[in-house]
Amino acid sequence: MTRMREWLTIVSEPAIVLIDALALLVILVGTIEVSVKVVRASFKPLGEQAARQAWLRYARWLVAGLTFQLAADIIETSITTSWQTIGRVAAVAVIRTFLNYFLERDVDQQQRERAVDSGPPPPRLGSRTQP
Repeated sequence: MTRMREWLTIVSEPAIVLIDALALLVILVGTIEVSVKVVRASFKPLGEQAARQAWLRYARWLVAGLTFQLAADIIETSITTSWQTIGRVAAVAVIRTFLNYFLERDVDQQQRERAVDSGPPPPRLGSRTQP
């Protein structure tokens, strides 16, 4: 059993580092993207819809990064018995769950607003209209 645990540790540690690096990269890319939009908005203000779109896109980046972090933490719990590590996994899971909930709620709300704003589609050219 000790050899199996050693093998698991040898394989898991680099995987944890790699997955955490991916999380960092995802969050960094999202942060850079939204930062560029914020700088541009200081010169040419974004409309409310564009600002909401930017926020939703950034939230998606954060959720993706947190998902990677959670994956790394889950692997880490398989090789450790530390309650601190298990607590960190629980904290990341709760944060990710709340982000997902609010992101989904905002996306649904935005889709409903678009449907109301757009109304029925205009008739196509060449189509027959009923009197």
